[in-house]
Amino acid sequence: MLNFFQLILIYAGIYALMAIGQNCITGYTGMLSLCHAGFLCIGSYVTAIMCKTFGFSFWLSLPVAAIVAGLVGLLIGIPTLRLKGDYLCIATLGLGEIIRNVATNLNPVGYNSIPRATLFGYQFASRNKFAFILLIWFFVLVFYVLFQQLAHSRLGRAMVAVREDEVAAQSNGINVTKYKISSFVLGAAVGGIAGCFQTAYTLTVQPASFTFMVSVMVLCTVVLGGMGNAKAVILGAFIIQFISYFPQLTGLTNIIPAQAKQIIYGLLLVIMMLCRPQGILGRDRYRYGDPRTRKEKLHDFFVRPKRSVKGGKA
Repeated sequence: MLNFFQLILIYAGIYALMAIGQNCITGYTGMLSLCHAGFLCIGSYVTAIMCKTFGFSFWLSLPVAAIVAGLVGLLIGIPTLRLKGDYLCIATLGLGEIIRNVATNLNPVGYNSIPRATLFGYQFASRNKFAFILLIWFFVLVFYVLFQQLAHSRLGRAMVAVREDEVAAQSNGINVTKYKISSFVLGAAVGGIAGCFQTAYTLTVQPASFTFMVSVMVLCTVVLGGMGNAKAVILGAFIIQFISYFPQLTGLTNIIPAQAKQIIYGLLLVIMMLCRPQGILGRDRYRYGDPRTRKEKLHDFFVRPKRSVKGGKA
């Protein structure tokens, strides 16, 4: 039981990173993308090649995986992000499959026995999952804070404007294509980092692991939690992984087939779309017009006395 719960936390952390990247693309900018499995594949292969073939450390492969995935996102984004809606979805789906097939043709058997990640001489072994849980969730926290700051920045506000109305955003001087590509590059880079951590944990890379269903699960994670809400997509990642490992946790693997997970995901999304289409936590609503600092707001809330209301007058 404890072992499966630790696996849920590890893979929830990996999928939370991917969901944060997907949320930047779909939640902030409003683009429906289905190629996050391709970015995960790029990050995994970059880490495997650097650590096993060239002998570099995991920590050096981490920024390289992000840069390579971001560059591929840039190359994908320039020709495809002029598309909209279903056309963009189909194009990104095809590009994700192209990345997987290229990886399969380059190395059909993948990589095994990849060196473990080490930190100050400590080796992150698969036997001690607690240390890896701390490592992956530390990075989830870092990227959560970074993307929360992004949402409040000029870049984040421009992305939200593009999501709400491209024509209105463009008429106000926002370069729609520029911000779409920026969003796609950032999301791709975080997906590459997630692939880096997956390789560091499994110590193996197989092309068959990066199927279309991985992209669907990441999109389900964002939709389930709430698009445009970083806290919500992290919650969605935990729920999706809990559903994935539920048969093992309950000992029902002989009763519940592996294909039932896809049925549960589908039912869950249908129920959410009918009952709460904005997701469990909904979309974050940011207020940009209040000039007070956070410290001033807290001071006003806790210190400033509230006036009593008598006779209908404050």
